[in-house]
Amino acid sequence: MPENNTDQLQFSNSAYVQELCGPQGRNLETIHQQTGVQIESRGGSMTLTAKDQGDLELARSSLLQLYALIESGYKVYPEDVEAALRILRQDIKADLKKIFKKEVFVVSSKKTIAPRSSTQRAYLQAIKEKDLVFGIGPAGTGKTYLAVAVAISYLMQRVVKRIILARPAVEAGEKLGFLPGDMLEKVNPYLRPLYDALHDMLEFNKVQELLESGMIEVAPLAFMRGRTLNESFIILDEAQNTTPEQMKMFLTRMGLGSKAVITGDITQVDLPGAAVSGLIQSRDVLKGEEGIKFIYFNEHDVIRHSLVARIIKAYERFDQARLEKKEEGRKSEHDE
Repeated sequence: MPENNTDQLQFSNSAYVQELCGPQGRNLETIHQQTGVQIESRGGSMTLTAKDQGDLELARSSLLQLYALIESGYKVYPEDVEAALRILRQDIKADLKKIFKKEVFVVSSKKTIAPRSSTQRAYLQAIKEKDLVFGIGPAGTGKTYLAVAVAISYLMQRVVKRIILARPAVEAGEKLGFLPGDMLEKVNPYLRPLYDALHDMLEFNKVQELLESGMIEVAPLAFMRGRTLNESFIILDEAQNTTPEQMKMFLTRMGLGSKAVITGDITQVDLPGAAVSGLIQSRDVLKGEEGIKFIYFNEHDVIRHSLVARIIKAYERFDQARLEKKEEGRKSEHDE
């Protein structure tokens, strides 16, 4: 029977150790569940025990780097622990301070936003440096949420004068005609995720105040036609459901002093029939253009429930197997 690997960690500040452990030891339990490492904490000392040396190194690096973050004044939340494990599993030499602390946006007294993966960090850096950024990848990777966070931060700092949040309403044609209310009320359900992001970052009254004053506008993409948006932070969400014509229309709305962020998942196109996605086409049209940056997320960047990343991966395997089966069928028919 193989011997267990052990390691001993010593920390100088017991209050920081308590924060590192989390409420009722929740953070340590997360590390244990995801690595299998047993962690015994007493005062400023922690004993780590594991069968696998790689798991031990992952837990050790996570604890040391999270402690250093706390020591530097960063408040560690349970989701930071999950993010730390995810990042270090990909690259054990990754520097969490650079990822978590370099790009921090104080959105309001209610929320401070920091990147929780190296891709998120690159995304935030791109938004800061470029006037047009595309965030492409699966659901749950923070593409829209982070863009809204930066937009609010810029609005509060008066870098921009207003925020425009837009989404295509794929069904905003005849099928919506049977629903009660005016056009805005009909498409409002399509815009709900954008309102959710706003309310997560700002107090309810503040959101209402900004919406009523026009400093924040949430609208269907169709409402952008014919407008020129100066000194604005413009976000187009679910852009995979735009047509090439709609994408071109949106991109040409940018005025002086504006930034635009376009987000979408090119594997989830809901356009009818064989319609081409404006987001997919834009990658070919705008590739290599100065002032534009494309950031690609994957399942490793998912910051929702830990199951979400595995679900995304499972669907990818299923789709790949189905494609391979179809290809085999075509070859068989051809051989016959």
